[in-house]
Amino acid sequence: FLLNDLLSFSDITALAPMVRVGTLPMRLLALDYGADVVYCEELIDIKMVQCQRVVNEVLETVDFVAPDDRVMFRTCKREKDRVVFQMGTADPDRALAVARLVEKDVAAIDVNMGCPKEYSTKGGMGAALLSDPDKIEAVSSSTMLEETISLVQRIEKTGVTAIAVHGRFKEERPRHPVHCDYIQAVAQAISIPVIANGGSLDLVKTNSDIEEFRKATGTSSVMLARAAMWNASVFTRQGPLPVEKVMEEYLKYAIRYDNNAFNTKYCLCQMLRDKVESPLGKQVQAAQTNADISEAYGLQDFYQQTLEQLQTRRGALQSSSQPDRPIMDGDVTTMAVKFERREYPPQITPKMFLLEWSRKEKLEQPQYETVQRSQDRAFQSTVTVAEKKYRSSLWEKSKKFAEQAAAIVCLRILGIPEGRIGEEDSGLVCKRKREGRMNGTTEEDVSKKRHVADILHSTETSEPTVVANGDGHKPTTPEKPPESPEQLTL
Repeated sequence: FLLNDLLSFSDITALAPMVRVGTLPMRLLALDYGADVVYCEELIDIKMVQCQRVVNEVLETVDFVAPDDRVMFRTCKREKDRVVFQMGTADPDRALAVARLVEKDVAAIDVNMGCPKEYSTKGGMGAALLSDPDKIEAVSSSTMLEETISLVQRIEKTGVTAIAVHGRFKEERPRHPVHCDYIQAVAQAISIPVIANGGSLDLVKTNSDIEEFRKATGTSSVMLARAAMWNASVFTRQGPLPVEKVMEEYLKYAIRYDNNAFNTKYCLCQMLRDKVESPLGKQVQAAQTNADISEAYGLQDFYQQTLEQLQTRRGALQSSSQPDRPIMDGDVTTMAVKFERREYPPQITPKMFLLEWSRKEKLEQPQYETVQRSQDRAFQSTVTVAEKKYRSSLWEKSKKFAEQAAAIVCLRILGIPEGRIGEEDSGLVCKRKREGRMNGTTEEDVSKKRHVADILHSTETSEPTVVANGDGHKPTTPEKPPESPEQLTL
């Protein structure tokens, strides 16, 4: 289904969808070398439908993030009018949900009905769809998607924009010759553009071979998989360029867009081909991070400069995200605050400063109430001090970090020091506490003992009340005074 009027499937060359290869660095590289359209790798609907769309301002990308924080699909402005999202699906409703999720960020959406591999067919996807024409029609009608291998006249009526045909039967593999005559028969049967695929091994070695493949299949367009995977410069009329140059350009994109290191390794090894056991190949295979891979290719300086640029951008964004004044959310005062542990000495936290200030002012101990967001399991905490509530509008990766962020909001609103490195000594936490020891006891132990004493006092003088435990994580209602501090769970 075509989502962008700027994109045409007539008279184009495209980077074909390839699992583990068609990620953002390879797609951008193919565009640089002259590809008109680039497909992402096949992404399964059941995984994509769980994703959250996140604007990554540091990388300047749009990320679709799974509940376990994996980036399932990453795209950017550079490819927005040229990228086709390929989906693996056998369910019309899920297919429609995924199409709606990504439609603002891609130029077109494609349904995989050609992959013969088990990971697609066992779920009724890929080539398995070919045996169920009613399902093909249902999926195509629901999402107006665009790819199949057979039943083309019936599918054309659903409104798809183009059909890509891989010229092999379901049981055949790349080692088998491509059937140009079958692709040609499909092209003659319908009026929408047909994209020929499958010629990398036999027919397409250089850029000039692309036109020959187009003529042999009678199609308007061609897409390349393995030929582009081995050397993406096949798309340029001046190509192919030396694969060493292509690998270097690919790696720069991988670094710039924080590509998964193991995905980067995989793609580079595909480009190395028979040189994968060379000294360079062995160094790439042994690498565990993009930094290691950069060293193998002599790009350490580029890697370090890129990291510094991204860090600078991250810092600027964090600074600019801080509002000039607090915002009220009902009865809660909020600010956009993140807790950065590295900004505080090892023994000092904002929660500690807030606790000491509350005692100094003879106020009740701060109370923390923390919730967890189901879609990404992030945390947000609200702290109550002097009957007023404070909260960060940002979500944190852990309960403890969320509580620290809430404490920071409260301290900043009240104009109280929070203990950051370089901050002038406020006197709230004495030197011995800053050093983290008091007669062999940590400040945390001292705080817990004081808290035990507070609870013992309250239970002796009044009815049991709900209080927060020492870490401020869960409310606890003591049923009776403990016989000793050791009996209280902190």
